[in-house]
Amino acid sequence: IYAQLLQQLSCRTISSSARRQVDNMVKEKQKLFQADNGIPVHLKGGAKDAVLYRATMALTVFGSGFVVYELLNAAMPKKA
Repeated sequence: IYAQLLQQLSCRTISSSARRQVDNMVKEKQKLFQADNGIPVHLKGGAKDAVLYRATMALTVFGSGFVVYELLNAAMPKKA
């Protein structure tokens, strides 16, 4: 009797669990990214893409400058 009750309970909770319906957004994303509107593809995602792009460019410029500074610092002899 307990096995039957446990089986019924487990079947009920698994089958009646709420499932989130996820819409297939591929077609909409394809339309967005393939649109010929003059915006570069790396910025077509919106404001988040613009922030990520600017942060990446800032880190790249800072890193390049720091590398040049360290190379010049290493190339110059230290005066004792």
